[in-house]
Amino acid sequence: MTPPEAVPDAVPFDLPSGERAVAELLRALGQDPAEERLRRTPERFVQMLANAIQRDPLPPVSFIDGPASRDLVVVHGIPFRSLCEHHLLPFRGVAHVGYLPGEHLVGVSLPVRVVEHFARGLQLQERLTEQVADWLDANLQARGVGVVIEAEHQCMSFRGIGDAGTTLLTSAFRGEVTSLPSPFESIGTADAASASTADSSPADASGAE
Repeated sequence: MTPPEAVPDAVPFDLPSGERAVAELLRALGQDPAEERLRRTPERFVQMLANAIQRDPLPPVSFIDGPASRDLVVVHGIPFRSLCEHHLLPFRGVAHVGYLPGEHLVGVSLPVRVVEHFARGLQLQERLTEQVADWLDANLQARGVGVVIEAEHQCMSFRGIGDAGTTLLTSAFRGEVTSLPSPFESIGTADAASASTADSSPADASGAE
């Protein structure tokens, strides 16, 4: 297994330099950043990117006692948003995370926070899927993990490549999950027959351990 890519928790930003660069970009595109309607565009654009790129630290792993289970546990429908590193346009969707417990269970909010962490920054959906799977595999002490992500990319719809609503599906499986009869369906569908499924709306996740 490839170790999860190291990701800095905090990245220094040079906001004034960024604003000057955006102003120059506007000029290169035939726009006048001195116009009243564009006067604060460089500041707003750079601040938006800074907020999208900044990552919170990864959460500590806290194991919880629970009934002994050998079945798949799925946190389904984790919403996320990220920025495409090729076009600096958003992509957003949902992640489904499943794991086969070892000796312990983890709180439902942990996979949610891990997805949120790696979704921050300039990303590719394929890399995001692998990073989440690798981190969980390295830290959950589980027999196996699986991640399925479905997202709509504005860099496709904005450029007219595919209609709005076209989505990209990616998946990554580790350990014993790879031996399940249908790992993609077991994790990526809400009605997985043999799974213990937790629906992860933000309200549910925020109060969980």
